[in-house]
Amino acid sequence: MKIMTLVSLKLKPLASLYSLLVFAIFLPSTAQLFPYVNCSTTSNFTDNSTFKSNLNLLFSTLYTSVIPSGFSNQTKGQYPNQVFGLVLCRVDLSSSDCQTCLNTSITEIVSECPHSKQACIWFDNCTLRYSYKNFFSKADSSEKFGYYDPSNAAWQPLLFNDSLSSLIGTLSRKAAYDNPRLYAAGQVEYTTGKIYGLVQCTRDLTSNECYRCLQDCAEEILSPERKGSVQWFIVTYSCNVHYELYLFYDESITGNSMPPALAPSATTSKSPTIGSSGIQHKILIVSILLVSAIFIVFAVAFLYLRRRKRMKSLWFIAEDEEVRYFQSLLLDLTILKDATNNFSNDNKLGEGGFGPVYKGKLRGTEIAVKRLSQSSKQGLLELRNEVAFVAKVQHKNLVKLLGFCLEKQEKLLVYEYLSNLSLDKIIFDRARREQLDWDTRYRIIKGIGEGLLYLHDDSRLKIIHRDLKPSNILLDENMNPKISDFGLAKLFDQDVTQGCTSRVAGTYGYMAPEYVLHGHFSVKSDVFSYGVMVLEIVTGIKSATVQECSTTSQESENSDHLITYVWRCWNRGRALQVLDDCLVGQCHLEDVSRCIHIALLCVQRNPIERPTMATVMLMLSNQSAILPKPLIPAFAIQSGTNITTEEYQKGNTDSRPSTAFNSIYSVNVISKSEIVPR
Repeated sequence: MKIMTLVSLKLKPLASLYSLLVFAIFLPSTAQLFPYVNCSTTSNFTDNSTFKSNLNLLFSTLYTSVIPSGFSNQTKGQYPNQVFGLVLCRVDLSSSDCQTCLNTSITEIVSECPHSKQACIWFDNCTLRYSYKNFFSKADSSEKFGYYDPSNAAWQPLLFNDSLSSLIGTLSRKAAYDNPRLYAAGQVEYTTGKIYGLVQCTRDLTSNECYRCLQDCAEEILSPERKGSVQWFIVTYSCNVHYELYLFYDESITGNSMPPALAPSATTSKSPTIGSSGIQHKILIVSILLVSAIFIVFAVAFLYLRRRKRMKSLWFIAEDEEVRYFQSLLLDLTILKDATNNFSNDNKLGEGGFGPVYKGKLRGTEIAVKRLSQSSKQGLLELRNEVAFVAKVQHKNLVKLLGFCLEKQEKLLVYEYLSNLSLDKIIFDRARREQLDWDTRYRIIKGIGEGLLYLHDDSRLKIIHRDLKPSNILLDENMNPKISDFGLAKLFDQDVTQGCTSRVAGTYGYMAPEYVLHGHFSVKSDVFSYGVMVLEIVTGIKSATVQECSTTSQESENSDHLITYVWRCWNRGRALQVLDDCLVGQCHLEDVSRCIHIALLCVQRNPIERPTMATVMLMLSNQSAILPKPLIPAFAIQSGTNITTEEYQKGNTDSRPSTAFNSIYSVNVISKSEIVPR
């Protein structure tokens, strides 16, 4: 009988009395250590509730979907009763044993956490987790449970730890970067025997997240106070590490089993004969060796050329020191074809100037695959920007890049899938935008602002997006916004404030005047685009849609684009007239008026007069802050419309408006060939 030492690291108080009793006891086998249950005590549901029904449906779906892969993550119900669930079986477990373990887990977790809205249970062969929050694709090793055997802890600990460290490091890299199922098993020799190890991650993680989770476990295992422990099993929400001094897993999962040794040839035990059978035997051996040599040469050449091609793609994407990092994001075309059913039209989510976007499933996680147009030279530069920028910045309001592919003329970008797609598909749809109450719209406005502030000021890179618009704002299942599409983005040093380009590219209605006319772009040109989007969110009207703000039939003959429409109503004291009629009577008019005011400050003609995103976020969050008076916005006077002298003087202290700005929508000002619409 072994004495097993149990370790619980960074754990909240256990909800299960059973789990408390397993500590510090003598155990004849590791099976008695489990199950370990962690129940949430902060959020509960009641019997006969919608959440309870969704949870039961989730358990049923997980039970059927876990076969044959041994992993499944599912979502059931709608917010606020939505429930997310995940199950992971040990990779060498049979299908029937996996379902048996899951069935036992469901019984135990219902018994131990009868009303918890989030819980996790670990057995030695499977893990079951559910929550009312979306935890998919997020590595979480914040809570750990494990046991170790300190036997012989002082027996050659340095040599043992060196071998163990090498084993865990090798297995972690193989699991994260070489195996799409995110597991690895193997062994390492040390003085008097072998150490056998198995590491595994939940398959919704990226390679980098899996590796970080496993390394976090390795740090605990290799800590000085437990150096030389001859057995360890540590589990977290997202990964687990297990090693023993005996073979505890099915060796076939390593893929490294050696074939049986060949029997000695008769020619090695006696003198060769001159007969025909001996000659034929020699010819056969020579032929086999020759064919094998040719095959090996071609295989090596093929792998070399393929690797060279992939590395060439990486050199285009990244600088020298970044190539290894970006290599982890490089995905095979065959994997993405399988994930999207060979880019089936049934999986098509939409199409833009860059090309189509397809829904898919990769390692149990829903993904969106952007397929850049093969005929567009812009596509390769756009892909480089996406990978170089999005992969380096992480923020809750920025879309997450999972990988990319450059193979066989294909240029593919892989993102997290967001169930509500893009903002334009909701805010400009009369039926769907009624689902967006004012609190949701205000949260979207602030979320976009927070993401933009991060790009401009808070990230280690200063990034100017240059193509902010509703179709590039994606919404998750809770309507939280995420900025996407960095194909036109520009990178700056922190002390550089603006740039200039001879190739103006963007979208009509959202580009600032200094960018359209002179190619000048800065953080203030992004602020302009943000202001236009805020007006669209408040009004439910596209920026180029013609509207009227009038009190007489004579005035109604003058029709305006959105910025002019809002500006006219603002100056005439009827700013709330622009409010989307879906929101009338359902919001605080002071908040609406403040958002309109801030938006008008953002779309002023002179970029110097526009606030920074830091100031915008301060004005949104501090209701007592006094807002400056907005000047006349860019594009406010257009050909075919008139603003009275009184209106102009009320909104602008300049002596005369610029005719170039005033007639920007006139075809004669700038030809369409100078702008690349997207």
